[in-house]
Amino acid sequence: MSDFEKVLDKSASKVEEQLKRMLPRVEGPEGRLNEAMRYAALAGGKRFRPFLALETANMFGVSEDRALRVAVAIECIHTYSLIHDDLPCMDDDDLRRGQPSTHIAFDEATAVLAGDGLQAFAFEVLAKDDTHEDPNIRVELVRQLARASGPRGMVGGQMIDLDSEGKTLDVGSLTRLHQLKTGALIAFACDAGAILGRASPALCRALHAYAHDLGLAYQVADDVLDVEGDRETLGKTAGKDAQAGKATFVSVLGLERAQAQAQLLANQAVQHLDIFDERADRLRQAAQFVVSRRA
Repeated sequence: MSDFEKVLDKSASKVEEQLKRMLPRVEGPEGRLNEAMRYAALAGGKRFRPFLALETANMFGVSEDRALRVAVAIECIHTYSLIHDDLPCMDDDDLRRGQPSTHIAFDEATAVLAGDGLQAFAFEVLAKDDTHEDPNIRVELVRQLARASGPRGMVGGQMIDLDSEGKTLDVGSLTRLHQLKTGALIAFACDAGAILGRASPALCRALHAYAHDLGLAYQVADDVLDVEGDRETLGKTAGKDAQAGKATFVSVLGLERAQAQAQLLANQAVQHLDIFDERADRLRQAAQFVVSRRA
């Protein structure tokens, strides 16, 4: 395990513990919903998006307690998207993070509600005073996460993805799809640390440019893994996109060009960090991790 992977694991453990504290078990008739939310949210994973929020917040001297709350909100949105993504009406997948998908472990209706519950909980977390004493900062976090996860972000990208099945997409159309579906939440994860830390506009722009290229690199690498990976290593079904007739960066560019494109995007992302000097070293490592990971 590399030094960066150890840092990522430590960050994931902190987020996991915070999720356990903030999503306690609930008794009563709504208990099954709570269990489904915990089942999905506490299933492990790299917690890469929360890591980006924690790391960028640390760059601006934000307390870890505040940054963890934002990291939890991001992970709740991400997890909700995975629950819904696996539903029969979406990608119809029975495996997620190495365990049965939420609708398999519970049922479809409970899975839908668990996703809804995690989405609502994310905004509740951001809106509370504990996240930041300045209500303007809290409002900005809520506004930007709503945009990143809504119709002009992740949900919009998912709609385009569903509509693209069986269609031929060019690189430009595919890039826009994934800027919304994958890149928007990754961008918010980086932006959130800057918002918490009241960063200058120049530093915010640099981080956002980094996140833009990082998000695309992440998705291109994901498409490569969907071809090269296996069910056990990935913790999800491999080859689903090809089976569904969806365009991917591999199907459009070919495997070798897609691998080269992922590395090019990672290199571009790193160049945006020059303004931060050594403070951004872990973000530089994150960019290389994105294209070298095997799961």
